[in-house]
Amino acid sequence: MTRVIGSRLFSTALVLFGVSLVVFLLLQLVPGDPAVTILGSGATASAVAELRSELGLDRALPIQFFDYLGGLLQGDLGRSLTVNAPVTDIMVPRFVNTMILTGAALLLCIVIAVPLGVIAAHKQYSLFDRMSMVISMAGASVPVYWFGLLLIGVFAITLGWLPTSGMYDPRFPGGVGDLLAHLVLPAIAAALVPLAVIARMTRSVMIDILAQDYIRTLRASGLSTSSVLWRHALRNALPPIVNITGLQVGYLLGGVVFVEVVFGWPGLGQQLYTSITQRDIPVVQAGVLFIALAFVIINLVADMAVGLLDPRTRRAVGV
Repeated sequence: MTRVIGSRLFSTALVLFGVSLVVFLLLQLVPGDPAVTILGSGATASAVAELRSELGLDRALPIQFFDYLGGLLQGDLGRSLTVNAPVTDIMVPRFVNTMILTGAALLLCIVIAVPLGVIAAHKQYSLFDRMSMVISMAGASVPVYWFGLLLIGVFAITLGWLPTSGMYDPRFPGGVGDLLAHLVLPAIAAALVPLAVIARMTRSVMIDILAQDYIRTLRASGLSTSSVLWRHALRNALPPIVNITGLQVGYLLGGVVFVEVVFGWPGLGQQLYTSITQRDIPVVQAGVLFIALAFVIINLVADMAVGLLDPRTRRAVGV
């Protein structure tokens, strides 16, 4: 176990290093000068040069990058170029908000997709099966931002059932109820594509398992259909379902960038969008690192869960 965890931590460090390097280099291609963005287009050349020197932007790119890595190893993510505040103070609350949205979307995926896939497999080739899979395929093809705008138009503007944006009502901020009301639409929008993928995977795995000899034996022994489906077949289908669910978390973390912008959700996605347009490099790097770290940790947990659920893989993951 210790060897496996150590290997995963080393892999995580390599992933974070690679992500930070790629993001740093890509941000250099974005047109514009952060110093000009901060001072405004009317700033003098001498003022811009002085600020660039103060921020270290006049140094060679390798030096800038390794200065950033040195601070990162000490827990220092730098300071925002636009608001002159520690990046950690900006990103941690945003990261918490993003994980609330991601967790709600993931819960929707599990609660809806798994039963949908199980029932579709049980009723293979029925009208329910065909309709559910057609809807799932359509859902996997719909752009997230378009679906979010559709939800706002129907449920917020036309029907007036739910708020259009934000995390709380700015006029009368409430507690959990206010949060849940603002969470419904963005969570549904973020969950659409992963839900479709998990439902199709669950159906495919369950069809294979329901064709196994031991399932026929269980049915012949007089067990009820619900017991066969939910207690025996689904239990053996859980490892691949957990695995694909862990992979879909990566899509969720990437998809919430668009969802947060559409719904004005104050998370990492909205902050990344704002920081990219302002060329606030330290904030963008920190946001991408937060997302990459969350993805790696969640997939590590998923791998361990698969090892616990499937004895055949326990030795492979060291559980």
